[in-house]
Amino acid sequence: MQTSQRRRGRPSGQENPQLRGAILDAAERLFADQGYSATSVRAIAEASGVNPAMIHYYFGNKTALLQTVMERTLEPLATALAAMRSEENAPVGEISRLLMDTVSRHPMLPVLMVREVMLPGGAMQDYFLEHMAPRLGGALPGMLKNEQQAGRIAAELDPGISAMLLLALSVFPFLVRGVAERGLGVSFDEAGIEQMQNHVARLLREGMSP
Repeated sequence: MQTSQRRRGRPSGQENPQLRGAILDAAERLFADQGYSATSVRAIAEASGVNPAMIHYYFGNKTALLQTVMERTLEPLATALAAMRSEENAPVGEISRLLMDTVSRHPMLPVLMVREVMLPGGAMQDYFLEHMAPRLGGALPGMLKNEQQAGRIAAELDPGISAMLLLALSVFPFLVRGVAERGLGVSFDEAGIEQMQNHVARLLREGMSP
């Protein structure tokens, strides 16, 4: 019995992890730069140095490829958030650190999310809302509510709004990195990202009051 159409006629043991990763890297870059609709399987194949048939072998079709691109980053993030939540002790600074560390390792992710999830008609909007949002954004309000109960965040703040602002403050800088570096003098090296993480934590804990 065949387990999937994309593996027809070839044993799964022959898959090449490096080749698969190269395809995902190229797809992530092109989807972010050009958008899902404007990116062809042939263009991804050329960018990753493979025959288009290899993309169909590994991923089945372009939609499944985009889904895999997103899951490669978001699944580990969802797992890490679940682990933090289970400990019932997730300081807002650590949540921000996790989000920023994830985005800094995958700088195309914010652009891809805006294009294919947040804008109307995004190719992954329905999939994200059904499968990923409950495990990502859906986990944050509960984590922040625990922080309120521990007395580390003001009790009068709405956890849902606070979660939205935490996501915005942690992810938006990477969407405007070029402008922030050249126009605001913000550094995105390791020390600069650490400074941003500390700023986000303080803003959500204390506001901007001295």
